[in-house]
Amino acid sequence: MTTAVSQQSPPAEEGPEPSAEDRRHMIRRRWLTAVIIVLLIGIPAGYLVIAAEQSRESGRHNEKKALATGLTHGWPTKVQRRTFDVPIPEQALGVWYYQTSNWKVSRLYVQFTTDQAGVDGFLNEVGVNPASLKDGKVTVGGRDARIVGWKFPATRDWSGTTFSQKDPLPTLNITVDSTWPHARRVYVVSTDTP
Repeated sequence: MTTAVSQQSPPAEEGPEPSAEDRRHMIRRRWLTAVIIVLLIGIPAGYLVIAAEQSRESGRHNEKKALATGLTHGWPTKVQRRTFDVPIPEQALGVWYYQTSNWKVSRLYVQFTTDQAGVDGFLNEVGVNPASLKDGKVTVGGRDARIVGWKFPATRDWSGTTFSQKDPLPTLNITVDSTWPHARRVYVVSTDTP
């Protein structure tokens, strides 16, 4: 009877034990690699976090500042008027405006005083038939009115219309105070959803 003898290969020769100097060099190299990785990832990530927080704080500050000041006396810029489709008549008086913007929606609030011809010209230029103003209708919503401090008491003669346009053009809520025939006060909220 023959016994099978398993053939095992001789143990592989291991290289010489690394010297203390080699181990220190290897540890230094690993440490340096880890530091470089942390710097390459950590610094940009830290920068992004800081930039995001500064941007958020800036937005909050600007919003608080805008809310504190409310309407600004004067004309909106030509760019604002063109962007929000609010062609204020040249002879308008008492022009005030206020703009809000966030990532979802931007609004331009405008009020001005003009005569009936100015109201008609404004509506025609916007693309609204003056006959579309409905008596007794206030089209500026309560939230928008509160933002700029507008009040619409029932004792006044109001008329209003909403002009909805295809995107990307804004929607205009127009309300006119016709209590005084020669001094019509026009309130406009133009909403743009980029």
